[in-house]
Amino acid sequence: MQSVTLQGTVRTELGTKYAKQLRDQGHVPCVIYGGKAPIHFYAPMLAFRGLVYTAEARMASIELDSKTYNAVIQDMQFHVLTDSLTHVDFIEVLDGKAVTVVVPIVLTGNSKGVRSGGRLKSALRNLKVKGLIDALPSSIEHDITDLRIGQVIRVSDIKAGKLYEILNSDNAVVVSISSSRTSVAETEDDDTAVEEAPATEASAE
Repeated sequence: MQSVTLQGTVRTELGTKYAKQLRDQGHVPCVIYGGKAPIHFYAPMLAFRGLVYTAEARMASIELDSKTYNAVIQDMQFHVLTDSLTHVDFIEVLDGKAVTVVVPIVLTGNSKGVRSGGRLKSALRNLKVKGLIDALPSSIEHDITDLRIGQVIRVSDIKAGKLYEILNSDNAVVVSISSSRTSVAETEDDDTAVEEAPATEASAE
């Protein structure tokens, strides 16, 4: 997993009042958990661009007072109106200790269902994975070339690596293809490994 360097400043004054002052100055209040005690710090908003606003999961290398902490994001908060980042919780990465990370799903291939006019619906864009940091992927790819109209891909269809596990429910739907007014009938010329979605009343008739 790629690492992004984040230079921060340890917070000596805590509380809502001081956190608001930091945000007004263009900083993001943060906390690192997982060590002997929580570490409160702040960093410039622009410093999070390569860590938060990216298509891949990344580890943070946080530099505070000449000491470096490797950590992953546990939780983030955003402003309800501006959608700007307002707070970040990190979990420190310790040797030999598994961590949980949210990893994006990357769908590859042009599905048969879409080529036949079906509508692609992404229900789950990220997966929660757990393992040692060196074994965790930055993203998880899944080929949907054989996905047809009326079929779904569930979490159980996503292949996990041997060194990490996917924590989402196996039955959770990742992506599906539904019919549309422009879709045409498909010819079943081979077997597919994905599950077919239940027929609707309209299709049953």
